[in-house]
Amino acid sequence: MFLKPLLTVSALAVMSTATLAQTVWDVSIPWGPTEFHTVNAQNFADAVKEATGGDVQMIIHPGGSLGVRANESLRAVEDGAVPMAEYALFQNVGDLPILGIESIPFLISDYEELRRMHGLVRPVWEEALMKRNQMALYIVPWPSQNFFTKEPLETASDMEGVRMRVYDANTSTMISNLGMTAQQMNNPDIIPALATGRLDAVMTSGSTAVAQKYWEFLNHTYNTNHLWASNAVTVNLDAWGEISAENQKIISDLAAKMEPGFWSISEAEHGTRMGTLKENGMTVSAPTDELAKMMRDATSDMAGAFIAANPEAGPIIEAFTSNAN
Repeated sequence: MFLKPLLTVSALAVMSTATLAQTVWDVSIPWGPTEFHTVNAQNFADAVKEATGGDVQMIIHPGGSLGVRANESLRAVEDGAVPMAEYALFQNVGDLPILGIESIPFLISDYEELRRMHGLVRPVWEEALMKRNQMALYIVPWPSQNFFTKEPLETASDMEGVRMRVYDANTSTMISNLGMTAQQMNNPDIIPALATGRLDAVMTSGSTAVAQKYWEFLNHTYNTNHLWASNAVTVNLDAWGEISAENQKIISDLAAKMEPGFWSISEAEHGTRMGTLKENGMTVSAPTDELAKMMRDATSDMAGAFIAANPEAGPIIEAFTSNAN
């Protein structure tokens, strides 16, 4: 008479143990659900769930829906406010200045050079992030950067007083040196600022421009390629330590395996998104010779200033520029 109830209790105990063994991590992502970085993160989460047999599940929360702003993400993971996040490195230079090395204007020309820079600086980044209680699982760049404007930008006079969205201190300096007014803000704040007339122009990638439908507010796209920006997906070390060594290896191996494919997606994004902008009525062109020269002149001393403020960057930049020659 007691056999069936005993088996039921035993089955419940097994189920309870399995439930307790399952790890669920909320992943804070500032970008919208259609941004390729967000799609990459969801694909990574799906692969982790499958490879761990459901032991580790990552729930993707795009659009800053967890209340974590892009420039607060490093601290949020460090403090355990969220177990995982994706964030742009340069937006968190207030916490770790060395994260801004790739955004020194005109230091890096293309993806090949960016890979070489990452080979030099990534160990430094990873060590610095470890000291901030988190581990980088993968790091993937945004595509080439652009200026998006209402009015044409061709001469110095065209830039006077233009209110340009910027990312950080480096780009604020550059924009100020060009005679424009720098407006530092995170991605979710851009559209409201354009809609209310607070902004006249935006610097960002074609991916963000398409995701946010800039053609509803702006008319011109200039492929300035003035800096590079990468996103890191990091996990809190305390949360990481709570999963098995087997699952740690599975997740680390998956990240290493999938990252090159994510880079390939990034490389393809620029051309695709420029096409979409054209289809929606925006002009797309290289900057004029005058604008290009002004941008380079306005930022010519920024690598030196970065090294002065972050001496550890000196040997990295020296090795990078030496290998380029």
